[in-house]
Amino acid sequence: MDLSGISTYPLAARPSKVTVDDLARPLAGKPSLKEFLESLPNILAAAELRELARLIREAKKLGRAVVVGLGGHVIKTGLGPVLIDLMQRGYVTGFAMNGSAMIHDFEIALVGATSEDVDATLGEGSFGMAEETGRVINDATMEGSRDQIGLGEAIGRRLSVMSAPHSGKSLLQAAYAAAVPVTVHVAIGTDIVHIHPGADGAAIGQTTLRDFRLLCSMVSELDGGGVYLNLGSAVLLPEVFLKTVTVVRNLGFKLQDFSTANFDFIQQYRPLTNVVRRPVAGSGRGFSFTGHHEIMIPLLASAILAE
Repeated sequence: MDLSGISTYPLAARPSKVTVDDLARPLAGKPSLKEFLESLPNILAAAELRELARLIREAKKLGRAVVVGLGGHVIKTGLGPVLIDLMQRGYVTGFAMNGSAMIHDFEIALVGATSEDVDATLGEGSFGMAEETGRVINDATMEGSRDQIGLGEAIGRRLSVMSAPHSGKSLLQAAYAAAVPVTVHVAIGTDIVHIHPGADGAAIGQTTLRDFRLLCSMVSELDGGGVYLNLGSAVLLPEVFLKTVTVVRNLGFKLQDFSTANFDFIQQYRPLTNVVRRPVAGSGRGFSFTGHHEIMIPLLASAILAE
């Protein structure tokens, strides 16, 4: 084929997605964190992280909800204190946890350590058999059922009563002390406390169902500028969140113009579909960030606080 008849145009006349104004800037001397964040390129994930941080700051100004859903890995990689700080500064109005996150947070509060070596203990049948974890959490769950409170509040209350040695590092205890709601959502059989003799299926079911209804109330406050973050839950919380959205809308609450984001190592079907895409379709914005929690979540917190 003869290419001599190809039509061209001036490069400067072409619309381009990247300009020199968007490029990263090298840092000099001893830069501040704010200078570091400002030096990032205004492109793709870096630009979106700044935008998400801005939306969270704006939600606080508007008095709208910022709800953070947590998988267990977020707590066991040491991020509880970062989330506590955001809560105490007013940037988070509520949390939702799976059972794993609740257990890791409880163990950190009680003994200052968590995350056992499953490979080393599963073969001998000792995985998940820590006595205090099973006994105290199951006792607190039954007390919560008796008192008609949710699972998150029940565990936070027990930690507060116990004056756990490391309670200052516990998100459950700090949120309980601040009267900030924490809901815990479990599937029976998924968590180590369910294999202990003190587990009571009725109490577990009642307290986690109460927490589901509480989370519906929290989600109803996302309308008009709120933000929902899914941090490290690949299946359970994305499914729970989707159900809260349909409950809220079915009951006649307006739920539009809010933002969602997913942070995880791998972008998987349920978070992308049930958090990032479906709930905000046509009336909001969804973000997805891929990377290590122990880096990405402190980076988001820093971006929120940098302004």
